[in-house]
Amino acid sequence: MIRTDALGQLPVRTVVPALERALDAHGTAVLCAPPGTGKTTLVPLVLAGLLDGGRPVRRVVVAEPRRIAARAAARRMAWLLGESVGGRVGFTVRGERVVGRDTVVEVVTTGVLLQRLQRDQELAGVDVVVLDECHERHLDADTVAAFLLDVRAALRPELRLLAASATTDAEGWARLLGDAPVVEAQGVSHPVETVWAPPARPVRPPHGMRVDPALLAHVAAVVRRALAEREGDVLCFLPGVGEIARVAGQLSGAGAEVFQVHGRAPAAVQDAVLAGSAGARRVVLATSVAESSLTVPGVRVVVDCGLAREPRTDHARGLGALTTVRASQAASRQRAGRAGREAPGAVYRCWDRADDVRLPRFPSPEIKVADLTAFALQAACWGDPDASGLALLDPPPGGAMAAARAVLAAIGAVDGAGRATERGVRMARLGLHPRLARALVDGAREVGARRAAEVVALLSEEPPREYGDDLAAAWRAARRGDDAYGARWRQEARRLASAAGGSGSAGSAGSAGGSGASGRTGTAGGSGTAGAEAGAPGAGGDDAVAGLVAAFAFPERVARGRGEGTFLMASGTGAELGDGSRLRTAPWLAVAVADRPVHAASARVRLAAVIDEDTAKLAAEHLLVSGEEVHWEDGDVVARHVERLGAVELTVRALAKPDPERVREALLDGLRREGLGLLRWTRDARGLRERLAFLHRVLGAPWPDVSDAALTDRTDAWLEPELSRARRRADLGRIEAGQALNRLLPWASGDAARLDELAPEQIEVPSGSRIRVEYGGEQPVLAVKLQEMFGLAETPRAAGVPVLVHLLSPAGRPAAVTADLASFWRDGYRAVRAELRGRYPKHPWPEDPATTAPTRHTKARLGRG
Repeated sequence: MIRTDALGQLPVRTVVPALERALDAHGTAVLCAPPGTGKTTLVPLVLAGLLDGGRPVRRVVVAEPRRIAARAAARRMAWLLGESVGGRVGFTVRGERVVGRDTVVEVVTTGVLLQRLQRDQELAGVDVVVLDECHERHLDADTVAAFLLDVRAALRPELRLLAASATTDAEGWARLLGDAPVVEAQGVSHPVETVWAPPARPVRPPHGMRVDPALLAHVAAVVRRALAEREGDVLCFLPGVGEIARVAGQLSGAGAEVFQVHGRAPAAVQDAVLAGSAGARRVVLATSVAESSLTVPGVRVVVDCGLAREPRTDHARGLGALTTVRASQAASRQRAGRAGREAPGAVYRCWDRADDVRLPRFPSPEIKVADLTAFALQAACWGDPDASGLALLDPPPGGAMAAARAVLAAIGAVDGAGRATERGVRMARLGLHPRLARALVDGAREVGARRAAEVVALLSEEPPREYGDDLAAAWRAARRGDDAYGARWRQEARRLASAAGGSGSAGSAGSAGGSGASGRTGTAGGSGTAGAEAGAPGAGGDDAVAGLVAAFAFPERVARGRGEGTFLMASGTGAELGDGSRLRTAPWLAVAVADRPVHAASARVRLAAVIDEDTAKLAAEHLLVSGEEVHWEDGDVVARHVERLGAVELTVRALAKPDPERVREALLDGLRREGLGLLRWTRDARGLRERLAFLHRVLGAPWPDVSDAALTDRTDAWLEPELSRARRRADLGRIEAGQALNRLLPWASGDAARLDELAPEQIEVPSGSRIRVEYGGEQPVLAVKLQEMFGLAETPRAAGVPVLVHLLSPAGRPAAVTADLASFWRDGYRAVRAELRGRYPKHPWPEDPATTAPTRHTKARLGRG
């Protein structure tokens, strides 16, 4: 029997007529409804015609971002109808399907809907699709929306599409859905009081996955405070499983039953939390899975730590990880709303009120920050390899898409034009990341479907940290374990084994790059037979099988040992194992899970398996290259023949006669890196370069630019044939740079003959001495003893520029600096004469220098002369 009382209490019912009119008129709509209004439960039932016997029944598919939300929404709708799940309301999530012949409303995860669209683009039999919690901007949800808009435009214009959320960019979604109407519902009237509860002392901001333990201790204290100050159950939001476990440990003796809710939590725990309290007070520690679509009965208080997890990808190194960030304003509103769903409540926010306005408005769209390999494969299978034709709120970043397509090409999922291959289509339908799909397809052929599936199941959901960093050991622990992880692992392994049953034929197109594993008769670790199952003769041990499958999944992460627990991955990134790991002495590793802390030189290995060189070559065949290498390295030319696996050098031997042109390029690279100081620069050579630089600056063409950049770019014009004869760094040091620079003089125009006229190397002064001119500064400098310039009123010039005359004392120290000798003799000389004639009485200091003969000598020598 339909529970009309419960349905009548859902505020969204007041806007249902407007919503139906919008969908009838436009076919698309955006529904904005706060938490607890019934948008997830009442609206699908109304659209399906299940609450009004006089309406035609429509089939409705509701897409939720998470499995826990999909199950909960289906159970709630079935309860409202007075039925069990599997009747007119059912659900489908990965590995679990509860539907029946009479199912009209089906709740699915966005990943399931994505797979369904790839198999049946028309969505035959479906009348309405509801995209719930679209504000979370998960990549699967954005992709599903784009595909559905394509379906409406090309195949089924009658298909209705509703985007629903509590807090979202309504205008953006309305534009995306073709100027769809926006229908807004008012929220539950229960007020939620905000209590600002920042830590008493500053805590360190989150760094990667690390959260300051002081903040977690503060959150636990706030939970205890909330239990003391308020009635009802407490829902506490934390960024991840590790933080939940730490806070749970600090709540011992708090006088309440503590539940831990996250994506990995057993279904029984999730069900118990959603079923409500049996009398005792409860504290529910949850990740963001509890933000949306879930009503946790009995909750009157929310404690919000203010943090969330978002994906980040280092495309250059092939490393992806979650990072801890400040929760957005939208997420904070969603979390606070959990406290007011059933009665007045309160939210304790563990940050300062002044910081609230600095929070981002919405969470980062996953398409902007995540690994796009799976998205790129879905787009290729849809027929739009670069995703340029898809209607997306945010376009995928070009660099991330290029990196994704490179991965897909390497594993044989797309062809040279980016179109999905038959192999790629099969990978896309496995419900796995393409890397793991490749591991399952190729691994099944090498070691058998069941064993490959078991290892891939470990890789698809990272095992608990207490399982250790050894993938093979974790596999054995999962097999014998009776914990929640082990149960989920066995279920997923069975699903994958079934999906991989025909992988032998599917893999006939070859492994990475279209070859490799298909032509190999051995198996993991160099032993076994293709397709062998567990227990078959020579099938290979756990270590060998785990290593091969992990290497298939992450070929760029096969790594060779460098000693003391350090490794070099094929991607070029260093990797380190923790102290005490039994893998530290392994010659090769297949790294399954690694992260690279900010500013760290090497990645930290979280999960890996021992492999040998043959396995590394098999899995990363597309990275295996062999050939001559001639380049500048460590200050000299290195010429050798190298076989390498990505950045890992396998064999190296010196080249006796390297290609001269490649040697020349290496030397040029050395000059670019280390500068022209590698050449031999005498004083005359440096002087010539300075003179040419002066003339280029003052007169311009045809005088050449002799800056480092210009000379390096024009080596063919001045450094040949010396450079062509050079073979190593020492040869560069024997090249006379001054002689080579002469080739740049403007000989063709005849201006070269005027070099000494325009920029003389020396100037003859009145005493008869020839003094060198320095051109290294902005203005030519002539440093000469003051007595040698007596009688000269006109300042010497170079290319029309007055020379800066440094008039020196008899000891060679500057006594005066002038670019106007006439002015100096008239105004400045007297002060210099007064200061120095007593210090240097043996030298002439006439009162009128303009009429005195210049001299290089003392007065005594002058008298003798």
